[in-house]
Amino acid sequence: MANIQYYDVILKPVITEKSMAGMADKKYTFYVHTEANKSQIKEAVEKMFDGVRVASVNTINLDGKNRRRGVVTGKTAKSKKAIVQLTEDSKEIEIFSGL
Repeated sequence: MANIQYYDVILKPVITEKSMAGMADKKYTFYVHTEANKSQIKEAVEKMFDGVRVASVNTINLDGKNRRRGVVTGKTAKSKKAIVQLTEDSKEIEIFSGL
């Protein structure tokens, strides 16, 4: 396993209708490093956002999609998503507040 620091774990937030609907239940969705595990994701979220306590983390591995340009075929890069459930007494994550 690679030596991943907490600031390398979270790549970017996922902005979709489904992820926005989950924010009402304090569920936030992020794209994360493909080799990060659940405990690393939990640590990264708690360190990056002040006053946030994580209750649970669910992860999803996404395979690359097949793409074609003329005769040449290939695949896009694989990725990983994490759905982070915060505790009831936790603060909201500020980056999502203006959306």
